[in-house]
Amino acid sequence: MRRTVYHMLGGEGHSDLLVKVVDAFLIALIVLNVVAVVLESIEHLSIAHGPVFHAFDLASVAIFSLEYLLRLWTAVEIDDPRFRHPLWGRLRWAVSPMAIVDLLAVLPFYMGMFVELDLRAIRVLRVLRVFKLGRYSLAMSVMAAVARQEARSISAVLFVMAVILVLTSSLIYLFEHRAQPHVFSDIPTAMWWAVVTLTTLGYGDMVPITPLGRLLGALTAILGVGMIALPAGVLASGFSEQMRIRREEYREAVEKALEDGSINRSERRLLDRTRRTLQLSEEEASLILRQSVETGHVCPHCAKPLRGPHSHPEED
Repeated sequence: MRRTVYHMLGGEGHSDLLVKVVDAFLIALIVLNVVAVVLESIEHLSIAHGPVFHAFDLASVAIFSLEYLLRLWTAVEIDDPRFRHPLWGRLRWAVSPMAIVDLLAVLPFYMGMFVELDLRAIRVLRVLRVFKLGRYSLAMSVMAAVARQEARSISAVLFVMAVILVLTSSLIYLFEHRAQPHVFSDIPTAMWWAVVTLTTLGYGDMVPITPLGRLLGALTAILGVGMIALPAGVLASGFSEQMRIRREEYREAVEKALEDGSINRSERRLLDRTRRTLQLSEEEASLILRQSVETGHVCPHCAKPLRGPHSHPEED
C-alpha cells in the first residue's frame, strides 16, 4: 500500500493516468487557493462570502495536511539510501526544500490555532501554497538544477554586489552627510540610496546635491547596469550548460538502446520516460535520435542496421 501511495504521488514519474489525475487535482487546488486568497482580500467579497472562503480553506488544509503526511509516510520508498531508515530517512525528507514548502502550506492555519496572529498575515502566508507548484513545474526543476550548478558563480556575484553596495553607500554618506544631514543621516540609511541607484530605479526620495555626490551617483548607476547583467549572464550560461548536459544524458540513453541495432517497444517507452524526466521537447529528442541513428548507420525509420552506408535492409 505504501508503494502504491508513493506511486500515486508521483514518486516514480508522472506518466501514468492515475498520477496525472492526482497531479491535476492538486495543481487545481493550489491555483484555487491562491485565487481565493486574492479575492478574500477584497473587503465586500470577504464580508459577503466569508463562510465560503473559510470552508474552502478548511477543506484545502485537510487535503494538504493529508498529502504532507502521506509524503512523509512514503519517504522511505525513495530510491536513495539516505531515506531508507524508517525514522532518520523521514526526518531527512522533512528538511528537504519541497517538504518545507509542503509544511509551510498548512503551518499558518495551525499556528493561528495556538498563536494570536493578524488575519491579514494569515492570508498572506497562505499565498505560500503557490510554491507547491514547483513540484509540478518543469521550469522550476531546471532552475533548481542551474542554481546548484552555478552556486559558486552566483555566490561570487552576490559577494561583489555586497562589496559595491557597502562601498557606494559609505562614499555617498561621506559626500552628502554635511549637506543633507537628515537625508543621508548614516551609512545604513544611505544603503537604500545605493540599492535603488544600483538597480537603476532611482525613486528620487534621496538625491545627492554635491558635485562629488552627483558624480558618484552617475558612476553607481552606470555600474548598476553591469551588476544586473552579470548574474543574468551567469544564469543564462548555466541554463545553456544544464540543457547540454541533459541532451548528452538522453543521447547516452539512445545509444544504449541502439546497442542491439534496434529499439523495441519497451525501450521506446523508457526513452520517452527519460525524455520527460530530463524535460526535453519531442523535437529535441527526435533530433538526438536521428543524429544517433545516422552516426551508427541505423535506419532512421525502423532503427535496424543498414547493410550499406545509404541502403535500407528491406530495399536490399
